[in-house]
Amino acid sequence: MQADIHPEYHETSVSCGCGNSFTTRSTRKELKVDICNACHPFYTGKLKFVDTAGRIEKFKNKFAAAGYASLKKGKKAKAAK
Repeated sequence: MQADIHPEYHETSVSCGCGNSFTTRSTRKELKVDICNACHPFYTGKLKFVDTAGRIEKFKNKFAAAGYASLKKGKKAKAAK
């Protein structure tokens, strides 16, 4: 094994957006995550949309006024050809 090519390995404190925190080991000293095992829907068994960038809300607002009519419009044009 070559000397001085491997990164340093530290005790790392991981903090989640839900407030949960735990300690592990990593090449970074601190990690901040959006979702962890305490709040992830797979581990909790609760249905929850994980939306950090507001994508779901943006999608709902985009198609709220038009509904599904805008999606059907493209199909009619294709069927007429």
